[in-house]
Amino acid sequence: MRVLLKLVLDCDPDAAWRAIRSPAVFREVSSPLVEIESLAADGFPTVWEPGQHPVEMRGGGVIPMGKQIIRLNFETRQHGDVRIVHDSGQGVTGAVSTIRLWDHQMAIAPDPAGTGKTLYRDQLKIGAGVLTPFAWYSLWAFWQWRGRKLQQLAPTWAYDLPKPDEAEGVEGVEGVAADGTSDIETASA
Repeated sequence: MRVLLKLVLDCDPDAAWRAIRSPAVFREVSSPLVEIESLAADGFPTVWEPGQHPVEMRGGGVIPMGKQIIRLNFETRQHGDVRIVHDSGQGVTGAVSTIRLWDHQMAIAPDPAGTGKTLYRDQLKIGAGVLTPFAWYSLWAFWQWRGRKLQQLAPTWAYDLPKPDEAEGVEGVEGVAADGTSDIETASA
């Protein structure tokens, strides 16, 4: 069975790409419904890398759900416009180990409407034998939660300051005066 999301996120594709490769964002969009802890010796990396990442999950932060391996790789398609995070991991212990098929892909692309925003597509294929309908319903509800959280967080992901020529006349941008001169220009004058 499949769970699908298709959203337009209010940020540029590069910001969305950085975000979906961030364990901090992964944990934030899962919380508080599911709390996730890294089982790696060094904890979560700053940015996901290809490979295996063991985690432990707790429902609501207290109900043990089990241990899971997140197995990541990254793909680029259609002349580099579509970037994909692919998780083909598996549950190892607890309730998450009942899911035998886990194929999760998150795709980032420019919004085809030309808005400068991001088209985000998320597809999860699962299989859990006779438990598949129950697993699907739970994951479908959780994916709706994640989708709302992604939409709420997306505007905060674009953190790059404007270039000096773009900040001309913008007060409140550190290092740029109201007349468009920078602290560096003023200091050397």
